[in-house]
Amino acid sequence: MRDNDQASAHLMKWLWRGYLNRHLGTLAVAVFFMIIEGSMLGALAWLMQPMFDQVFVAGQSSMLAVVGAVLIGIFLMRAVSGVMQKVLLTRIAEKSAASLRNDLLGRMMQQDGTFHQSHPPGFLIQRVQSDVNAVNDVWRAIVTGAGRDFIGLFVLLGVAISVDPVWALLACIGIPVLVMPAALAQRFVRKRAREARDLGASLSNRLDEIFHGIVQIKLNGAEEYQARQYRNLTDQYVRTQVRTIFGSAAIPAMIDIISGFGFLAVIIYGGSEIIAGEKSIGQFMSFFTAMGFAFDPMRRLGAISGLWQTAAASIERIKELMDAPIRLTSPASPAAAPTGTPDIRLENVSLSYGEARILEDLNLTAEAGQTTALVGASGAGKSTIFNLLTRLVDPDAGKILIGGVATDAISLSDLRGLYSVVTQEALLFDETLRENILMGREDVSDEDLVPVLDAAHVTSFLAKLPAGLDTRVGPRGSALSGGQRQRVVIARALLRDTPVLLLDEATSALDAQSEKVVQEALDTLAEGRTTLVIAHRLSTVRGADKIVVMDRGRVVDEGAHDELLERGGIYADLYRLQFQDGKTVTDNRARGPAARHDPAVPATSGLLQKLSSIIFR
Repeated sequence: MRDNDQASAHLMKWLWRGYLNRHLGTLAVAVFFMIIEGSMLGALAWLMQPMFDQVFVAGQSSMLAVVGAVLIGIFLMRAVSGVMQKVLLTRIAEKSAASLRNDLLGRMMQQDGTFHQSHPPGFLIQRVQSDVNAVNDVWRAIVTGAGRDFIGLFVLLGVAISVDPVWALLACIGIPVLVMPAALAQRFVRKRAREARDLGASLSNRLDEIFHGIVQIKLNGAEEYQARQYRNLTDQYVRTQVRTIFGSAAIPAMIDIISGFGFLAVIIYGGSEIIAGEKSIGQFMSFFTAMGFAFDPMRRLGAISGLWQTAAASIERIKELMDAPIRLTSPASPAAAPTGTPDIRLENVSLSYGEARILEDLNLTAEAGQTTALVGASGAGKSTIFNLLTRLVDPDAGKILIGGVATDAISLSDLRGLYSVVTQEALLFDETLRENILMGREDVSDEDLVPVLDAAHVTSFLAKLPAGLDTRVGPRGSALSGGQRQRVVIARALLRDTPVLLLDEATSALDAQSEKVVQEALDTLAEGRTTLVIAHRLSTVRGADKIVVMDRGRVVDEGAHDELLERGGIYADLYRLQFQDGKTVTDNRARGPAARHDPAVPATSGLLQKLSSIIFR
């Protein structure tokens, strides 16, 4: 229990130091109005004694106007101060939440690829949106409600004690009994709230996967399965939320029970004193009003205690992400980025993801101004090389040099400014076509864009768009075809005008007509640049200056297309599988069974023959 309290205090201190203390001036003004609002309940309770004793019992009509004027003043001051403090505190809460949300997003965007592999998008969306919103809502409730209620409770108890300390003691005598049950309820609430946050992240991630994979879900008839998976998560989330609310509601409920016994004790003891003439009706009404008002803020403070446990679970999750170390940073004294068209070298590079070895003592050179193609089976480590070059990850061992300068010696911004990347997944944002090409740049005019759009073959479809460059492309570019999206990304790369070009399966998802257009744009883009190409379709890399063959994280062969075919090996096998064997199987079928054993037909392994027959069936 003590550890839980210490953790809560630590989280509150972190939130205060990081975000809330930036608004001390506004908070001080809000507290001033909060004191006024909270004090007005005490003033109202105090007014009960002269109103009953002097007006209603003694019949002093002259006091009626005074009491009425004071009463109106109390309610006016309470109304004005209530509005002012709520507006000011809401402003503080919203600005603090916005700062926290921006800092959290900025922190997560600085993390490396490994972090994002282990934290799915739905999880991160839940943290940035739902968890920050939960903290904001509870902060507003705590400051707006707890601050006002604490002040009001303090003033009201002062009024009650001034009337009769014994009555006040009797009314509050059961409160110590609440300490242990309330602490247990708080622990229960925090545990359930933590579970609810985790389930909420799972729900967000499930939705993210469903909406991004909706086509595959439909084609595989998996709608009911996915709905059932989501429904099961939702049921768990509902049960956990109900338990959380039960724990939160238990605290004010216990206060109600104790309050009832306290009032009963006061009525029995104080009633006998009034009957005996030792106390006046006005004193009793003043006390009763003060304690009646006091138990209401007590209940709200008890409820806020449960709300804080809910917020603490969210703050814990947020703080974990904010405290997660950033493994990839710019050097303290960065070296100058290479100028001109650089070469690229990887020397004895090794990399593992967990237990899986991805690259093993890899050595690779891409000559300046030439096109180097990386080929090999899936999982050979080709895309990992791109991640290493751009420092999305760092190697476990070895050196990566660009233009003779180690990549980890250059600032991240300068390093990534050397590359233009075009991948199979042409990532566009739900913005205009212009914004997707500029990517935040403000130094480009429409005249500057014209040659870029022409070279990327964007101009050919631009006139068909309803608003031209100002047409929104939809979520992930869904308003454009695959070939159009790819040409927009190429235009973006052309505009960057970087010395190194990285192409990762840039045409593999396109039809033949779109591929031809996109390939022409890529050829234009590659002119005068050091280009690395990843491709499974060997037809796209036959013209490369050098082809590097990879297998299981190593370079096993390299050379020009014709050289690799003459030497045989993995590349020759891949080439025959994609071209010659496919043609052979087709020709043999056309000529009949006798021709299948013609010794003039190039022989291949049984495995390659089977694969070819499956592919070209």
